[in-house]
Amino acid sequence: MMEEAKDEASVLSVHGDDIKVTEVLKDGDTLTFLIISKKDRHKPVVSPVFQLSGTGEYHVDRTYDDFEWLQQHLFAQEDVPGIQGVIFPPLPAKPQVNASAKTMKQLGILGLGEWQPYCKAMETFLRQVAAHSVLCRNKAVEVFLTSSAPPGRQKIRKNIFNRLSQAVEEMRKEGHKKFLDMVLTEQKIAVACGHFSAALHLLVEPGEDADKQAFSRVCVKLSEVFESMKKNMTSVAENNMSTLGLGLDLESRHQEAEKEMLFRRTCKLVELESTKRNAEKAKPVKKLAMEEVKKAAETEFEHICRVAKQEITRFEKVRVEMLQQALVQWCEKQLLTAKESADQFNKHLQVFGGMA
Repeated sequence: MMEEAKDEASVLSVHGDDIKVTEVLKDGDTLTFLIISKKDRHKPVVSPVFQLSGTGEYHVDRTYDDFEWLQQHLFAQEDVPGIQGVIFPPLPAKPQVNASAKTMKQLGILGLGEWQPYCKAMETFLRQVAAHSVLCRNKAVEVFLTSSAPPGRQKIRKNIFNRLSQAVEEMRKEGHKKFLDMVLTEQKIAVACGHFSAALHLLVEPGEDADKQAFSRVCVKLSEVFESMKKNMTSVAENNMSTLGLGLDLESRHQEAEKEMLFRRTCKLVELESTKRNAEKAKPVKKLAMEEVKKAAETEFEHICRVAKQEITRFEKVRVEMLQQALVQWCEKQLLTAKESADQFNKHLQVFGGMA
C-alpha cells in the first residue's frame, strides 16, 4: 500500500520525461487525474503493487490529496543531508470545480475552468520531481507513479516546509493579475460575440419582399462574421492560458519555491548563531558537549549552503528554459490563430463585396 512507502533510497523505474497527466475526471467536487508513465526497461520494478499495461506503461489515477501525500513525503526527508537547501518543485494550488472569486484569485490562470492547463501544471510538477537527483530517490515517488493501490490518507504532519508554503500563499494570489484580467476579458468578448451572432439571427424575416430578403442575408452573413470573431477570441484566450499563462504561473511558483529555500537556510543560520552563543556561554562541565553541537550545526549549515548553491544554479537554468519555451509556444500558436482568422475574415470580406 502507498501508506507503507518509506523514505529509503530507490531507483525510479520510469522515464521522467515521459510522465503525462492525460486528463481529469470530475465526480462531484472531487477531481481525479489520470497519469501515464513509461517504464524504463533497463531498471527493475521496485513497487510492490504496480499497474503495468501491455504497452509497458503505468496507468494510475490520483486525486489532489494524493499529490499532497507525495509532497509531504518529499518534505519529510529531514534525515537527508542538505535537504533544507533543496528547492522543491512547486505544487499548484488545490483546484476547485466551481471556483469562487476568492479561489479564482488564488489559483490565477489555473482557476479559469480549463482543465488542460491545470493537468499540464501537475504534469510539470511530477516531471520536475522525477528529474531531481535527490527527490527522485524517495520511495514515495516510485510508488505514486506506479502503484495501483490507493494512496495513504494519514494526517499530514506539519513541519517548517508546510508553514512556509502557507506563509507565501498571499503572494501567489496576486501573481500576474494583469495577464489574468486580460484572459478574462478575452473570454467575455468571445461570449459577447456569440450572443450578438445569435441575436442577428432573430432579425431574419421570411417573405418574398426583396428588401427584407436582402436585409436577412446581411444579418446572416454578419452573424457568421461575429461567430468567426467568437472563435478567434476563444482561440486567443486558450492560447494565452495554455502557453504564456501557464509559463508565468510556473515562473511565479518557482520564485516562491526559491524564496522558501532561502528562508529555511536563514532559519538554520539563526540556529547556528544560537549554538555558537550557547557554546561560548557554556560552563566548563558542558563546554565539550556544546562545542560538539556547534560543530554539528556548522557542518549541517555548510552542507545546506553547498546544496543551495547547486540548486539555485540548476533551478535558474530550468526556469529560463521553461519560460523561453512558453514564449515560443505562445508566439507560434498566436501566429497560427492570426493566420487562420485572417483567412476567414478575408472570405467574409469577399462575400460582402459580392453582395454590394
